[in-house]
Amino acid sequence: MILLWVGLFCCFSYCILMLLYAYGWRRSVAKVDPYRSDPRFISVIIPARNEADNIAACLQSILENSYPSDSYEVIVVDDHSEDDTASIVDSFNDQNVKCLRLADYMAAGEKLNAFKKKALDTGISEARGEIILTTDADCIVPKTWLRQMNDAFGQERVMVAAPVKFSDDGSVLQIFQCLDFMTLQGITVAARELKLGNMCNGANLGFTKQAFHTVDGYRGDTHLASGDDFLLMVKLDRMYKGRLRVLPSEAAIVTTAPQKSWKGFFRQRIRWASKSGKYQDHVLTFILLLIYGFNACLFLLAAAGLFEPGYWQLLAGLLMLKTSAELFFLVPVARFFGSSRLLLWFPLLQPLHIFYIVLAGFLGFWGNYEWKGRKVH
Repeated sequence: MILLWVGLFCCFSYCILMLLYAYGWRRSVAKVDPYRSDPRFISVIIPARNEADNIAACLQSILENSYPSDSYEVIVVDDHSEDDTASIVDSFNDQNVKCLRLADYMAAGEKLNAFKKKALDTGISEARGEIILTTDADCIVPKTWLRQMNDAFGQERVMVAAPVKFSDDGSVLQIFQCLDFMTLQGITVAARELKLGNMCNGANLGFTKQAFHTVDGYRGDTHLASGDDFLLMVKLDRMYKGRLRVLPSEAAIVTTAPQKSWKGFFRQRIRWASKSGKYQDHVLTFILLLIYGFNACLFLLAAAGLFEPGYWQLLAGLLMLKTSAELFFLVPVARFFGSSRLLLWFPLLQPLHIFYIVLAGFLGFWGNYEWKGRKVH
């Protein structure tokens, strides 16, 4: 009986949350302004580890941008790659591109947990730009990316978070990742619009160098392997209230490849979930607990149904409500990302999505994980 009432409460609260997100998304997209700003010097920082298969395409997409070539630079920070990442970057005969070896900026015997933060910090320290943009080595940016991000800062913005999408090859694994990530991106925009918490992704993030140094960059967070994006956003939002922006613009969408295996997918999501215990935003923490709690209830109802079949009827009803509320939110989000066709899979993948949230949330909070060949926590 307790599980019944907890499930109903969580379902009702969750559906209300999805309706709020739907409203926030529509309101945010409707008021994207066409502001134009004179080109400022931009430094693009790309931390890279074992990205020989991806880095050339990433750099080429940036160099093809319709932005004055004398107004930007690209700094790749090679994080102890064991492949040809650094040599591929060096082979680019372009004055806008340079490669830094992270090993050259570390003291002998220096021990790190947050290698990516160290790589980003190293790149920023060498950057000449007024605006810092970060992306990942496996990302492809549109030709309008630099211009869009420059304009989004306007006169007073200190941080701009822009959209990221996954490519997909039609496999169930990649479709599942695309739907999950698209949902997170939609929530990022809606939550910022409604002031229900801050979220962002370092694959498409910008901030001013001055603001970064004002909040001491990543200092205080270097014991955490992840969080180079979100935890910096928290600092900047605390210092510069109202001067952060989430940009829902199709012309600024960065595309990245999803994980190639279920094992890689779970490792990535566990890494992301590991940041959840570090949030200092009470509203966002409550929302995350609600989402996790609702999915945990559904998981427990499925387990209870094995012993008492009556629970299956309740589970079916809650799943229908959950799916309907999520689709109401996701339909315009999918249209924005050009991924409406993927929604046909959405109801079918619900059981897998519930299981993944419960498992990744639990392991991300309690456990260590492996990433890029390193064991981190």
